[in-house]
Amino acid sequence: MPLYKSIHFDEFTRIHLWKLTESEVDLHVGIKLKPSSSKRLQSMNSELHRKGFLSIRHLLKIEALTDDDLYYDDMGKPHLENDFYISITHSFEFTAIIVSSKRAVGIDVEKQRDKILKIAPKFSTYPLVERHSNTPEIITKLTCIWGAKESIYKIYPKPGLSFLKHIDIDDFHMEDKKTTGHIHFNEARVYFDIHFEAVENYCLVYALA
Repeated sequence: MPLYKSIHFDEFTRIHLWKLTESEVDLHVGIKLKPSSSKRLQSMNSELHRKGFLSIRHLLKIEALTDDDLYYDDMGKPHLENDFYISITHSFEFTAIIVSSKRAVGIDVEKQRDKILKIAPKFSTYPLVERHSNTPEIITKLTCIWGAKESIYKIYPKPGLSFLKHIDIDDFHMEDKKTTGHIHFNEARVYFDIHFEAVENYCLVYALA
């Protein structure tokens, strides 16, 4: 079973990361899907997306949860029937979940790629001068900033919320593995703890309200 890593953040919150190395057939073993999930799986044209979908169900099993325990609201945000908080992410060969009984949570795993430099001005003012630098450090930091904003948005998915204008991530050093973030949107002021780490050539980021 390719459970890549589990993080017990505290007594209320856990993160589980899966690396997709097995076949789609193998991922079906031990998983029971409700009719709506089976229909959704069958509608996916990408094998990688189907494998990611199935691996999430294996991660749920680690938390003694099943596909029946998971549902989505009109915004596409996942929820659990037991009223715990959950967030889900999938990027290429990695999937992950974060589950908390106490705090709203969001998670994102992002592959580090050069193209982050091109889209950086759309979501961050960092780095202002070094934006066109191709250094691995800049790419890693920008990827973590994007992941942090994506994680926050998963907690607070409000229409009209802009990654660039409304979500700020306080500056950090990669070795710190944590920072803070906040939303300033309309009259709302919401603050978050952000934690991150490099996982192979990916950034794993999770936010806690």
